[in-house]
Amino acid sequence: MVTTRQPQVTPRCWTRNLLQDVVPRALIVGVLVNPHYQEAQTQLMELQEAARIISRTILPFYASNETEIDVAFATSVKQGVGALIVTADPFLLGPRDKIVRLAATYAVPTIYFSREFVEVGGLMSYGANIATGYKQVGVYTGRILRGGKPADPPVVQSRKFDFVVNLKTANALGLDISPGLLALADEVIE
Repeated sequence: MVTTRQPQVTPRCWTRNLLQDVVPRALIVGVLVNPHYQEAQTQLMELQEAARIISRTILPFYASNETEIDVAFATSVKQGVGALIVTADPFLLGPRDKIVRLAATYAVPTIYFSREFVEVGGLMSYGANIATGYKQVGVYTGRILRGGKPADPPVVQSRKFDFVVNLKTANALGLDISPGLLALADEVIE
């Protein structure tokens, strides 16, 4: 059963709050990051600042291929990670089935940047609505095909973010998601 409600625009650092609410005892939070992605360091710095505010430690685990993803999960568990954040990166979206499977195998509560992870069994996601972005690409393409200059369209920043929770995965991990947090979700997969 899937329930939906109208999405809300929320602060960027909601990811840290979500993990803190779901896994309050996770003092060490791992971050799976592709070191070759141009936004990787910016994302990592923002997460480190957010972690500092709530007195958590961030441990980055770098992976730019599937073998490194395996190593990152194994290493994160050995280093006592209580939760994991998968950073926004097109590469990491590709092997999402593997990443979700590893999170389940190692029983690591994980938050993802895209609902596609939750749809294949991930715990929860918070990120820009990708479908809305594709629609904007279509609008830009239409303008250009009607004679507009490619440099003319303004840069548009996402205003629609999705928070999706998979209750089946939460139960498998032994996590209790509060009714208040579920009420904030744009979608709850039961």
